[in-house]
Amino acid sequence: MIDPTTLDDHAFAVWAAERAGAVLLDVRAGAAADGLEGRALKDAGDAAAQAELDRVLTAHRPGDAVLSEEAADDKSRLSARRVWIIDPLDGTREFSEPPRDDWAVHVALWEDGDLVAGAVAQPALGETFSTGRPSVVPPRTSERPRIAVSRSRPPAFVEALASELGAELVPMGSAGVKVMSVVRDVADAYVHAGGQYQWDNAAPVAVARAAGLHCSRVDGSPLVYNEDDTSLPDLIVCRPELAEQIVDFVRRNGTE
Repeated sequence: MIDPTTLDDHAFAVWAAERAGAVLLDVRAGAAADGLEGRALKDAGDAAAQAELDRVLTAHRPGDAVLSEEAADDKSRLSARRVWIIDPLDGTREFSEPPRDDWAVHVALWEDGDLVAGAVAQPALGETFSTGRPSVVPPRTSERPRIAVSRSRPPAFVEALASELGAELVPMGSAGVKVMSVVRDVADAYVHAGGQYQWDNAAPVAVARAAGLHCSRVDGSPLVYNEDDTSLPDLIVCRPELAEQIVDFVRRNGTE
């Protein structure tokens, strides 16, 4: 039995993300018996994972502030030293379509101006990626660069970027899964513009940074967290050798 009071912040992020992930798997497993599908299953998953993360953070990190997609924004976080930035269920659409595995739980810690710990659990995949045991990204295994994109609405500018780089597009689900695909050498880059929030990418970016990947806004500027405005609409996560080409493309062509 794990005693969460003994865990450092890296291990605690993993433990909390996996606790929420286990709850989500239970919700999914009981969906048919409970008559849950579509929107009802999405809402049940969001609520159950939020409740679990709220419970463990209140019990074991009571002095820390929290910013969550599924809770009211408590502005006291803006003067706090430590803020947990969480997304209890990243990829509700994919979660609601069993047996898809491209959804995740995000748990990140911001402290004194920057991300210091994070975990991304992919419960249906049986894996958790974290800053405590950073992944070692292997040498690229594909001749052409691979860019992770939304399976339903890849932005036009990314298609143009792929054409310029001679890259292929790899469709998949949630934002966290796309970032982890670069960590896992399933893709070589994830480039997004058009709408995200701090909880969508805080934990994935913390994990990607720890793995040695390039992480920035699409114009190359730093990603900044625990801002008053929770919107953080664009980002690049990629192998370092691709960063200059991608940022240069965006500066020349924009994201429209």
